[in-house]
Amino acid sequence: MADAIDFYFDFSSPYGYFASTRIDALAAKYGRSVNWHPLALGVIFKSTGSAPLTTLPMKGDYSIHDMERTARLHRIDYRFPPTFPIATQIAARGMLWVQATHGEAQAIAFARAIFRALFVDGVHIGEPDNVARIAAAVGLDAAALIDAAGSAAVKAQFKDSINAAMARGVFGSPFIIVDGESFWGFDRFDQIEAWLKNGTI
Repeated sequence: MADAIDFYFDFSSPYGYFASTRIDALAAKYGRSVNWHPLALGVIFKSTGSAPLTTLPMKGDYSIHDMERTARLHRIDYRFPPTFPIATQIAARGMLWVQATHGEAQAIAFARAIFRALFVDGVHIGEPDNVARIAAAVGLDAAALIDAAGSAAVKAQFKDSINAAMARGVFGSPFIIVDGESFWGFDRFDQIEAWLKNGTI
């Protein structure tokens, strides 16, 4: 079987959310699996000197409009969150724990629920109680997940995973790596499909 696709994302990224609704189906079409990697863009931005799009002059208003337009074009349920940008470390570290203890499928189900809570239902996913409720709704032990997300071991694992991502050149969300080829942004999915189909572009 061909190598898995690596899908890097921050739960606070609208474009990461859009990508999450398409990446698995696209991969399956070409006989690939997907490894999901949660990030904390704030850490990466400190290294790259960047910042959330919505906080930048001129780019902020444009990006909010483009997010809504992109969602309409692709018929993806979406509502710009009432609190934004937002810290997502609890959810991201919780996902790492789910991957380790329950496997990738359950971790992806949790990730999808987190994304939907933020970008459809407007839930503040930076709050531990909200993350706990989302975890319970997908059949996870909410208390165990929150405890793990705050543990030194999982915090260290998350830091290491972000460093490993940056070592591969990851600087944004979504960021997809296929056969060593990097693609940044939901608007690169046509290029990703071309690569999956032909092995080159």
